[in-house]
Amino acid sequence: MNAAAGLQRSAGAGNDVVLQAVAGRRIYDAANASWMVKMFPGEYYVTRKTDEVLVTVLGSCVAACIRDPVAGVGGMNHFMLPQHKSGKWGEDAQSARFGNFAMEKLLNELIKAGAARERMEVKVFGGGNVTDTTNAVGTDNADFVLRYLQAEGLRCAAQDLGGTLPRRIHYYPSTGRVVRKLLGASDSYAVRREESDYGSRLNGQKTYGDIQLFGETR
Repeated sequence: MNAAAGLQRSAGAGNDVVLQAVAGRRIYDAANASWMVKMFPGEYYVTRKTDEVLVTVLGSCVAACIRDPVAGVGGMNHFMLPQHKSGKWGEDAQSARFGNFAMEKLLNELIKAGAARERMEVKVFGGGNVTDTTNAVGTDNADFVLRYLQAEGLRCAAQDLGGTLPRRIHYYPSTGRVVRKLLGASDSYAVRREESDYGSRLNGQKTYGDIQLFGETR
């Protein structure tokens, strides 16, 4: 199967680099008859496949899950910092680690795939202060994404932001369903390390606490 078949391709080479990288990590989950697409910091992905689940792990990072239920397209991003001070991106695909760029790219890719802004369903997660620092990057990320949505006139249908524990997110773009699992406090160090190591995979974390389901809308 073509790993990139679910993508809405963009004209820019930098966009394709990010989208192709994520598409290359599709793992089939036989138990649920679905493809799990793993996402890491600085990435975004758009799909119209009904059997794809977008998966990511968030510490201080934030992920926005956005879909248009009418157009049948949805996607997710994963950013590390609110915004680049210079506001200059060039063709650097790594710029998606900044929230203002990551949100713009995800929205643009969704619109190219046929989504309409007035129909977009938005859910945001992450922004935990899991680091031993007073910088509160997680809070900055969480505040940024809510301000961004308000400024863009996009309604936030669900949010789970803040706290001190990392999260694992499973997003089902075809239905809008999100499964959030908290990771244990003992896992925070590993998540901090992975977030700082930009291209690392976030695997093998033990889950903690209750599972919360953030609706299914059609």
